[in-house]
Amino acid sequence: MPLLGKILICAIGTIVLGSLGGIATASSIDGWYETLQTPPGRPPNWVFGPVWTLLYAAMGAAVALVWHRVPSGTPKRHALVLFAIQFLLNMAWSPVFFALQQIGLALAVIVTLWVAIILTIRRFLPLDRTAAFLLTPYLLWVSYATYLNAGFLILNR
Repeated sequence: MPLLGKILICAIGTIVLGSLGGIATASSIDGWYETLQTPPGRPPNWVFGPVWTLLYAAMGAAVALVWHRVPSGTPKRHALVLFAIQFLLNMAWSPVFFALQQIGLALAVIVTLWVAIILTIRRFLPLDRTAAFLLTPYLLWVSYATYLNAGFLILNR
């Protein structure tokens, strides 16, 4: 399969799978979430959809590059496993924060996610620099989201 096909499959797959958590928890966003005190710098709710769509597309492109360009073997396998772990953590955060309304547990999930993203970038870097670079905006956004999660926890004890 050509690289473009792999990028399309992975980008669409990460967008669809990544969006499931937000779709499943949308009712909590309009209800419980709106009652919380918010930390300074929280963007309007409409920002999250477009940002996450772009980030998921970049994540999909990154994993597609590793899938396409890196020869089979242990380094590739480890990189893809790390990617899968961080993606599962990403998918877990919304249900924990919104559906379960467990801000502290969500903070633990997002900090673990942050570490997993760093490990994934470090694993991707020697295999495909472009793939590692494509995960950098994601790391920055999750860093910002970690600040917001911590702020919600502090302000809503």
